[in-house]
Amino acid sequence: MAAKDPSREAHFPAIEKKYGEKMSYWFKVMAGLDGKKYPEQIAHLRENFGFSQAHANALVMYSRGSISARRFETPTEYFKSIDVKQAKTIKAMIKVITDKYPELELVIAWNQPMLRKGTMYVFGWSVTKNYILMAPWSTNVLEAFRPKLIAFKVNKKTIAVPSDWEVDAKLLQAMVKARLAEG
Repeated sequence: MAAKDPSREAHFPAIEKKYGEKMSYWFKVMAGLDGKKYPEQIAHLRENFGFSQAHANALVMYSRGSISARRFETPTEYFKSIDVKQAKTIKAMIKVITDKYPELELVIAWNQPMLRKGTMYVFGWSVTKNYILMAPWSTNVLEAFRPKLIAFKVNKKTIAVPSDWEVDAKLLQAMVKARLAEG
């Protein structure tokens, strides 16, 4: 499966088609909004031209000099961008999972490290200032394991663990097993 083009310019043909003007027109609109804050620029495009959030974001961010939605090409780049303790903990979690399930591939998706099997996302991580959020990519798995997660904050789709969490290999491997059984 080919990766989706992360460039902001990938949206331009759809913007021209949907909103009926060439990109040169939209760049002039953005020039008139120069100096406005991001939310004001987005609101202007949405309210005055009917832009979707994705199209407005692509145009605003491109106009601000961000030509790609992709921040990290590799997991290594991602790990260099976060707290050393959090990187160490996430790497340990990945290791206990991939030791048991070596067929899983570590990729960057949505600018976060994810394990996937083929096109099925199995487990992912993100970080906040004080926590690591891990996601089993399944609300069914999350609900099934909720009784074993009482020590953690369980959100709608993620589990918040401390940045220096002592990795529970059995728990992670069991969650991955349950997620793979869904696929």
